[in-house]
Amino acid sequence: MAVTTSGAGRLPARLAATRAGLHQVAEHILAAALHAETGEIALMPSPGGFRTPPFGEDGRFLAVEGTELVVGGTESSRRTALTTLRAAAEFAGIRPGAPAGVYRPATSLDLDEPLTIDPAAARVLADWYQLGEQALRGFAAEIPGDQPTAAVLWPEHFDLGITAGAINYGASPGDAEVADPYLYVGPHDGPPPGEPAFWNAPFGAVRAIDQIGAAADAVAFFRDGRARVLAHVTATP
Repeated sequence: MAVTTSGAGRLPARLAATRAGLHQVAEHILAAALHAETGEIALMPSPGGFRTPPFGEDGRFLAVEGTELVVGGTESSRRTALTTLRAAAEFAGIRPGAPAGVYRPATSLDLDEPLTIDPAAARVLADWYQLGEQALRGFAAEIPGDQPTAAVLWPEHFDLGITAGAINYGASPGDAEVADPYLYVGPHDGPPPGEPAFWNAPFGAVRAIDQIGAAADAVAFFRDGRARVLAHVTATP
């Protein structure tokens, strides 16, 4: 899968605002609904965006597809434009707000603040999650001995990740430290010393979206990071 961008290889100007709006929806609508029913918060990528797993006796789910909120079930679904958290919560029939006591929300619960979600930016982020999911699944299949976890889109960080062999791997839509979407490798013991060109972040290594053209590039980055960690562990007395 390739990543869609706009213009001459450039990302949409409203990417940051779109990411912030979708992050609010993930925390205060989807995670809120899922946690109220199941006590869980783990979301997943889906075509056009992200969603909850099915929950409740009727197999209900909530999803974001582009600029819309989808409320679905085993037999039917309905959708509405994402405008505010209040409107989204009323449409879904849920109480908004990140699950209390589970984690500290990263976004504000401003029920009537307009959600700025640009279609082109939402498509870039959806494609990025899809690429990340494909890459993480393929990479995990290569390293069964590392006991990789399932890929989860965590609402508090809004990134898609796995843990395998005491290393975190994932795809982030961007954040305050790295503005553009990026991949990461984060060893639990911190980055090995001596390779600053690769270990270019305090927690490990990142590769921005403009350096990743397809899932194969992402797998190669994850594989390289793992190999460097293992080489350091082997060389350490």
